[in-house]
Amino acid sequence: MENLATYSPFELLQTADIVARDKGIDRDEVLQAMEQAIQKAGRSKYGQEYDIRAEIDRKSGEIRLLRFREVADPVENEATQIALAEAKRVNSEAEIGDFLTDPLPPIDFGRIAAQTAKQVIVQKVRDAERARQYKEFKDRVGEIVNGLAKRVEFGNVVVDLGRAEAILRRDELLPRESFRQGERVRAYIYDVRQETRGPQIFLSRTHPQFMAKLFAQEVPEIYDGIIEIRAVARDPGSRAKIAVLSNDSGIDPVGACVGMRGSRVQAVVAELQGEKIDIIPWSADPATFVVNALAPAEVAKVVMDEEQRRIEVVVPDEQLSLAIGRRGQNVRLASQLTGWDIDILTEAEESERRTEEFRTRSQMFIEALDIDDVIAHLLVTEGFTSVEEVGYVPLEDLAGIEGFDEEVAAELQERARSFIARKNEQLEARRHELGVSDEVAALSGVTPAMLVALGEKGVKTLDDLADLAGDELIEAVQGSASLTQDEANAIIMAARAHWFEGADAAAAPAQE
Repeated sequence: MENLATYSPFELLQTADIVARDKGIDRDEVLQAMEQAIQKAGRSKYGQEYDIRAEIDRKSGEIRLLRFREVADPVENEATQIALAEAKRVNSEAEIGDFLTDPLPPIDFGRIAAQTAKQVIVQKVRDAERARQYKEFKDRVGEIVNGLAKRVEFGNVVVDLGRAEAILRRDELLPRESFRQGERVRAYIYDVRQETRGPQIFLSRTHPQFMAKLFAQEVPEIYDGIIEIRAVARDPGSRAKIAVLSNDSGIDPVGACVGMRGSRVQAVVAELQGEKIDIIPWSADPATFVVNALAPAEVAKVVMDEEQRRIEVVVPDEQLSLAIGRRGQNVRLASQLTGWDIDILTEAEESERRTEEFRTRSQMFIEALDIDDVIAHLLVTEGFTSVEEVGYVPLEDLAGIEGFDEEVAAELQERARSFIARKNEQLEARRHELGVSDEVAALSGVTPAMLVALGEKGVKTLDDLADLAGDELIEAVQGSASLTQDEANAIIMAARAHWFEGADAAAAPAQE
């Protein structure tokens, strides 16, 4: 392709066919690139100001060089336009907006022009090849592909996929894993992006879905949809957990993934350089799922906090190290797999904490209600955790406690309500002292303790409160109240209501 002028029409078409076949792109795109190269050379010879275009006949291969002039009135650019009267002399049917074409003699490419033409063609062919690669691979994200290591650049492996090149970055390789030129590479396509230097196909061998797809290749039941992979958590190259569910009660999902004598799971382990894999039955019940995920450790008890998505797991003392795993690996993977934050306690630690909680709550009731430790212990044993609960539960709930009667229950409620009233008076005085506005105090869901906490953080007006995000409000009142995200958002939206009232009032006169 050194000099297009020396090519016969047949050779020109033959060259286009060869390039199109080698690069996997359309023949017409190659011919368009050649036309642009000839056009560029033509403008270099006749002048850049002229509208010169090249055409290659798709059947004969003949090259035509034409000058285009637009019929205009008035003429603003004599190089690319022609007056209507003059155009009528050439073509009596010419109208404004039409183009007149004048054939130009074929140009003899000089060395520089030929080199420029070659660069244009190479660039256009490369662009077409990149577009083809992007179109082909953009819908293949999530697939496993096989290729050959073409070269290694700073630890990153360039992988030849046959019709494209992909990049396997160093941080997407398994620890201590390396590839030499020509070695087979099996990896997961996790992203395809159109970048300035062309489409980039990004591969990974550490992605959790790489392991899931490997299982789908090894286990026919997963491919057929009988068994589902519901969650995957990996510590690449070391250990992984995979949760599976069977849609057929007659098929054991764990057994099917393990295979006869472990053949199926071992095939995946071999591909992942010996990564240990725990296959776990998935459960819709979070507590059961967490217990399964912590295998091989045994769990004695779980306590769930659904609002915070935290789960407290109690294990026998001798099972603690097994449940946590080396460097916390087992509990970390279980947490990733289930989506719950997991706190692990031994039975001894839990017993000690329960004892401390019992003592603290008993002391709180003794001081607040001026009662002896026997009555305080009874309240804690029955599950009361705050003075507010004692003050406002139905009277029969208190009277039903063993050793209590209605008279004792009524006295306890009276003391609890008196304590709450005194406490609220103190908080109200502190709120005024801090300068928290009455508008903030009137908001639904805001307690006196929260008002003081907000005042101490400098949140004193509706606008101050309205400017907060839900997370910021939760953090601001921590220790005085336990808000959920929805509750915090509701309070903030109530504080912002006056903004919209002002906007509505301003809009009304405009509508009138």
